Amino acid sequence: MDKIVIHGGRPLTGEVAISGAKNSALPLLFATLLASGIHRLRNVPRLRDIDTVEKLLTGFGARIVADRNGLEIDAGAIESLEAPYELVRTMRASVLALGPLLARFGRARVSLPGGCAIGARPINLHLKGLEILGAEITLDHGYVEAKATQLRGAPIYLDMPSVGATENLMMTATLAQGETILENAACEPEIVDLANALRDMGAVIEGDGSDKIHIQGVDALAPLDYQVMPDRIEAGTFMIAAAITGGNILLRGCTLEHQDALVSKLHQAGVDVELVAEGVRVRGPQQLQPVNIKTLPHPGFPTDMQAQFMALMSLAGGTSTITETVFENRFMHVCELQRMGANISIDGRCATVRGVRELLGAPVMATDLRASASLILAGLAADNTTEISRVYHLDRGYERIEEKLQGLGADIRRVAAQ
Repeated sequence: MDKIVIHGGRPLTGEVAISGAKNSALPLLFATLLASGIHRLRNVPRLRDIDTVEKLLTGFGARIVADRNGLEIDAGAIESLEAPYELVRTMRASVLALGPLLARFGRARVSLPGGCAIGARPINLHLKGLEILGAEITLDHGYVEAKATQLRGAPIYLDMPSVGATENLMMTATLAQGETILENAACEPEIVDLANALRDMGAVIEGDGSDKIHIQGVDALAPLDYQVMPDRIEAGTFMIAAAITGGNILLRGCTLEHQDALVSKLHQAGVDVELVAEGVRVRGPQQLQPVNIKTLPHPGFPTDMQAQFMALMSLAGGTSTITETVFENRFMHVCELQRMGANISIDGRCATVRGVRELLGAPVMATDLRASASLILAGLAADNTTEISRVYHLDRGYERIEEKLQGLGADIRRVAAQ
């Protein structure tokens, strides 16, 4: 199993290009199932999760051609309507195949996703919403089977603003008869990106970006030609890389749009974040200031940046509190940061971080995608050598992160499994 080895203590300087957003590209790839023809997606990041979706799509019968600019997906000859457990178990977002297949073909069979290391992420909101639209849902030997002769638009209230359920139901409703209203919908920028793409395909959608989305069903959609938005979580991670090392980095290919909560907290910590003509310039301070954060659905502080911000606060000059409200088990990186000398205590969903003067390199183990990033950030700032194992998590959400960090002057390398 590969590991990442970092010799820390170097301020990062230079420029880095931000990749396309994983959390936008995944639903956009599934949206290609809604329409026959050749779809074109640009700025698609090369990640393990993207590879998994490609395998699912080709398993359905789609033909995919990749080039330097993106992916070409021919969804005209879909033959299978089943997403097998072997693929679904590796990526929970696979359940997003359910709605598009049902909407276009009237049936679908998708394996129930497995457990999640950072907490329960049930799909009951997806299934309840599909039933309201007229689908007949049955569970059979670990699979969800959905059938519908004619989907009909309806008002749907989500018990929580689930991003995945909002995406699945929004895609499904584009081909349902009549109007669907999603209330308490997720407001994340990736929802807006999906809605923009669906509108390009001929869908009629209003209200995305708010908690009430209106979808007027149409008879058919056209093939997609779209560019994936920049990855705001990757951008945020590199912002913290500059801050934690006292560096000076220019982020190309992104703006500060959708980053208000994170940027506000970075400013409070003493980090200089500036929108410039070439992108976003981030400069780390001589001494970080303590900041309290509480994760919330967008536009609140993103849970996907909580672990990275905790690594940053471990070196602040004072005490910070970090409250996690989105997932119930997202502090698994704490014990690994403690191995590096961080002073962190946990009480339920609240972590108290007392800043230390320095972190010390140590062998640590990644437990999930964003925890992996937090350990890399800590290793970049730490004295001596940090070895991070189980880094396959990184490849699910960060495109060539060690190469990008090398380009900024980091002493970091990937060591292949023996």
